[in-house]
Amino acid sequence: MKQASATTAAPEAPHGHQALSAYITARFDEFSRSQKDVAQYIVDHLDEAAFQTAEELARRANTSSSTVVRFSQALGFEGFPELQQAARDEYRRRTASGTAETIGSGAPLFSLDHTEFESSLAADHVNVEDTAHKLSRSDVEAAIDAIVSSEKVLIAGTDQMAFFASYLRHLLMLLDVRAEIVASPSQEALGRLSRIDEQTLVIGLSAGRPHPLITRTMKLARHRRAKTLAITDATLSEVARLARIRLYYSSNTPAFVRSHTALLSIIQALAYGVYSRDAQQYDVRIKAFRLK
Repeated sequence: MKQASATTAAPEAPHGHQALSAYITARFDEFSRSQKDVAQYIVDHLDEAAFQTAEELARRANTSSSTVVRFSQALGFEGFPELQQAARDEYRRRTASGTAETIGSGAPLFSLDHTEFESSLAADHVNVEDTAHKLSRSDVEAAIDAIVSSEKVLIAGTDQMAFFASYLRHLLMLLDVRAEIVASPSQEALGRLSRIDEQTLVIGLSAGRPHPLITRTMKLARHRRAKTLAITDATLSEVARLARIRLYYSSNTPAFVRSHTALLSIIQALAYGVYSRDAQQYDVRIKAFRLK
């Protein structure tokens, strides 16, 4: 593997070789759009990348196996097997030091032989645990403060994220927080974007490669000095880079789609955090809402 520049601050593995995930992160901006999808997935799901085939990794990263191979070569490897060996080496070092990623490891929760159903439940259990361990209390408190102190909240989420944007809006509306959603480039949604100002909190939801609308929304919010919060499963996501506050969730799964169980947990926990700031007042509001 090629060595990163001496100015790159990254963890060093034994024998002076740079860890794969740190090396990828240091060179992230050099990759093509499709290669960035592979890079994001490997950095955030190292344990899966260490043992998946190139085809499986490509499917998880929403790209092609040829892109995975080209990405491996762009890093200086002969092909994917060499990249995978580097991923396995880093994973084993993490395991030996007690810091191994447990996302998607399929840690058994059942005493019987695992069915696909049980494996999926087990992965979701690990996702929620891993998310809870990685979240910073200061970031969570900053997110709750931003929701409470903002005159209005704009939640941006397209495709599968539109459901979670709608659910978060519902929970905030129960707490009398003025919230709107942007789920498509409709005229109405674009009108909401035009009203972003310094008193607005913009929350961007994304999984994997962010939708262009979400990226544009976060850029506009930053330009207009609005508060920004990103909730994403990719630590290298452009949405996360554009946000002032970032909450990351784990989305590993043996299934054919990403798991959003931990995302749902974050959304409900944020709403509960807002509620806890003045439970007595909110109880009156929720009771009145339910009687309507």
